[in-house]
Amino acid sequence: MALNARLDHRNPLVFDTHELGRRPGALQRLTRAVDAPKDLGIQGVIGVPEGAPVELELRLESVMEGVLVTGTARAVAEGECVRCLEPLQLELEADFQEMFSYPDADDRGRPKAEPGDDAEEDEDRLFIEDGLFDLEPVLRDAVVLALPMQPVCQEDCEGLCSECGVRLSDEPGHHHDAVDIRWAALQGLAGSLEDGEKDEISGAESGVDEKQEK
Repeated sequence: MALNARLDHRNPLVFDTHELGRRPGALQRLTRAVDAPKDLGIQGVIGVPEGAPVELELRLESVMEGVLVTGTARAVAEGECVRCLEPLQLELEADFQEMFSYPDADDRGRPKAEPGDDAEEDEDRLFIEDGLFDLEPVLRDAVVLALPMQPVCQEDCEGLCSECGVRLSDEPGHHHDAVDIRWAALQGLAGSLEDGEKDEISGAESGVDEKQEK
């Protein structure tokens, strides 16, 4: 990734490395509670609601090239079961590790890239700017990798009845009597014949009654 636009130290996902310094081997541990940014998760499937609390535990280590950040994010994600469509909540724990490079890292002992490779390499790197780094892109990637692509409310969720839509887990033994379509027409014809026979019998009985009355 190219150098960041000027970072705002007031952003809760922007961290300051000045205290850590540029002494290789120096360590700093941080914990911070932040509000989840917008669209943190798999859009339309499951994610951490905007503004929901996210607990961060970070370990910052100074190295020659920059600052190696190792951490864990914890939050509660919300989504919809892909089988029964019921709302669900999932406790999320996402681990990550990322190197944030100094802009002048190559001038501090790293082998220089070939001229043609420099821009392409920068596209894949995250940088420290004025002693600050932005954790948001790393957090987003970690959360997406930690979330299920097809969330379910419970592992044995049976989903919905394909005929009436009832949630099968709520009605154990729920079923519909299957009707073979090949017999449906014959059953209809049989019903018509039975109705016709009843009409004939009814008509005959009516005639008998009339004769008896005479």
